[in-house]
Amino acid sequence: MSSGVDAVLPDDLPAEGLVEGVWQDEDGDINSAVADEDQFPELTARMSSARAAALLSLYADDRAPLLTAVMPDNGGVLRARWRTEPTPDDLDWSRSRRPRLRPGPRPRHR
Repeated sequence: MSSGVDAVLPDDLPAEGLVEGVWQDEDGDINSAVADEDQFPELTARMSSARAAALLSLYADDRAPLLTAVMPDNGGVLRARWRTEPTPDDLDWSRSRRPRLRPGPRPRHR
Protein backbone atom coordinates (compact mmCIF):
# COMPACT_ATOMS: atom_id res chain seq x y z
CA MET A 1 0.00 0.00 0.00
CA SER A 2 1.11 3.53 -0.61
CA SER A 3 1.34 6.07 2.17
CA GLY A 4 0.73 8.74 -0.47
CA VAL A 5 -3.05 8.29 -0.49
CA ASP A 6 -3.52 11.43 -2.59
CA ALA A 7 -1.33 9.83 -5.26
CA VAL A 8 -3.54 6.72 -5.31
CA LEU A 9 -6.87 8.57 -5.47
CA PRO A 10 -8.34 9.30 -7.97
CA ASP A 11 -5.47 8.80 -10.42
CA ASP A 12 -5.55 5.02 -10.23
CA LEU A 13 -9.31 4.69 -10.67
CA PRO A 14 -10.18 3.21 -14.06
CA ALA A 15 -12.74 4.82 -16.36
CA GLU A 16 -15.02 1.84 -15.74
CA GLY A 17 -15.01 -1.60 -14.17
CA LEU A 18 -14.48 -3.03 -10.72
CA VAL A 19 -11.69 -2.27 -8.27
CA GLU A 20 -10.99 -3.24 -4.70
CA GLY A 21 -9.94 -0.37 -2.48
CA VAL A 22 -7.73 -1.42 0.44
CA TRP A 23 -6.75 1.05 3.12
CA GLN A 24 -5.38 1.36 6.64
CA ASP A 25 -7.52 3.61 8.81
CA GLU A 26 -6.43 5.92 11.65
CA ASP A 27 -6.66 3.05 14.17
CA GLY A 28 -4.34 0.85 12.08
CA ASP A 29 -7.12 -1.49 10.91
CA ILE A 30 -7.06 -2.75 7.32
CA ASN A 31 -10.32 -2.27 5.41
CA SER A 32 -11.43 -3.07 1.90
CA ALA A 33 -14.39 -2.41 -0.35
CA VAL A 34 -15.26 -3.40 -3.89
CA ALA A 35 -16.65 -0.66 -6.10
CA ASP A 36 -17.63 -0.01 -9.70
CA GLU A 37 -17.52 3.34 -11.49
CA ASP A 38 -20.85 4.42 -9.94
CA GLN A 39 -19.45 3.85 -6.43
CA PHE A 40 -16.01 5.45 -6.97
CA PRO A 41 -16.98 8.76 -5.26
CA GLU A 42 -18.09 6.88 -2.12
CA LEU A 43 -14.96 4.71 -2.15
CA THR A 44 -12.76 7.78 -2.58
CA ALA A 45 -14.47 9.47 0.37
CA ARG A 46 -13.99 6.39 2.58
CA MET A 47 -10.29 6.14 1.68
CA SER A 48 -9.47 9.86 1.82
CA SER A 49 -8.44 9.89 5.51
CA ALA A 50 -6.42 6.65 5.30
CA ARG A 51 -2.82 6.26 6.47
CA ALA A 52 -2.06 4.07 3.46
CA ALA A 53 -4.10 2.83 0.51
CA ALA A 54 -4.04 0.76 -2.66
CA LEU A 55 -6.42 0.07 -5.51
CA LEU A 56 -6.45 -3.48 -6.85
CA SER A 57 -7.97 -4.76 -10.05
CA LEU A 58 -10.53 -7.51 -9.68
CA TYR A 59 -9.72 -8.95 -13.09
CA ALA A 60 -7.55 -12.08 -12.87
CA ASP A 61 -5.08 -10.99 -15.56
CA ASP A 62 -4.37 -7.70 -13.78
CA ARG A 63 -4.53 -8.94 -10.18
CA ALA A 64 -1.43 -8.67 -8.00
CA PRO A 65 -2.10 -9.59 -4.35
CA LEU A 66 -0.71 -7.37 -1.64
CA LEU A 67 0.59 -10.17 0.53
CA THR A 68 0.70 -13.90 0.95
CA ALA A 69 0.55 -15.01 4.57
CA VAL A 70 -0.67 -17.64 6.99
CA MET A 71 -1.19 -17.44 10.73
CA PRO A 72 -0.92 -20.16 13.40
CA ASP A 73 -3.94 -20.98 15.56
CA ASN A 74 -4.05 -20.26 19.32
CA GLY A 75 -2.07 -23.44 20.01
CA GLY A 76 0.75 -22.27 17.74
CA VAL A 77 0.00 -24.87 15.06
CA LEU A 78 -0.14 -23.88 11.42
CA ARG A 79 -3.04 -25.75 9.86
CA ALA A 80 -2.98 -24.28 6.38
CA ARG A 81 -3.84 -26.82 3.70
CA TRP A 82 -3.63 -24.70 0.62
CA ARG A 83 -0.92 -23.31 -1.56
CA THR A 84 -0.95 -19.61 -2.27
CA GLU A 85 0.55 -17.89 -5.25
CA PRO A 86 3.56 -15.80 -4.20
CA THR A 87 3.30 -12.07 -4.76
CA PRO A 88 6.09 -10.17 -6.54
CA ASP A 89 7.18 -8.86 -3.11
CA ASP A 90 7.29 -12.43 -1.73
CA LEU A 91 9.59 -13.44 -4.58
CA ASP A 92 11.84 -10.40 -4.11
CA TRP A 93 12.03 -11.09 -0.37
CA SER A 94 12.95 -14.75 -0.85
CA ARG A 95 15.60 -13.88 -3.46
CA SER A 96 17.17 -11.36 -1.10
CA ARG A 97 17.47 -14.03 1.65
CA ARG A 98 19.18 -16.70 -0.45
CA PRO A 99 22.81 -17.38 0.35
CA ARG A 100 25.06 -16.09 -2.34
CA LEU A 101 27.56 -18.60 -3.63
CA ARG A 102 30.96 -17.25 -4.41
CA PRO A 103 33.24 -19.08 -6.74
CA GLY A 104 36.06 -20.81 -4.98
CA PRO A 105 39.58 -21.25 -6.26
CA ARG A 106 39.81 -23.11 -9.53
CA PRO A 107 41.48 -26.49 -9.40
CA ARG A 108 44.89 -26.60 -11.05
CA HIS A 109 45.62 -29.29 -13.58
CA ARG A 110 49.03 -30.90 -13.22
